Amino acid sequence: MASPLVRRPYDLRHAAASLWLNAGVPPTEVARRLGHGVAVLLRVYANCIDGGDDTMNDKIGDALG
Repeated sequence: MASPLVRRPYDLRHAAASLWLNAGVPPTEVARRLGHGVAVLLRVYANCIDGGDDTMNDKIGDALG
């Protein structure tokens, strides 16, 4: 019996992409590893990026100086 994690062929691929993006791997690298362009990657996976608002706000604040 197949694992419930592999109900569809791309479930593990989607899980990997979500994990990598949430771990902070640059979208360009995730796209390269998946064989996507960045535009396709972000269209498909951008909604899976979770949290990080405080970190992003700090980065923006630091850039504004």
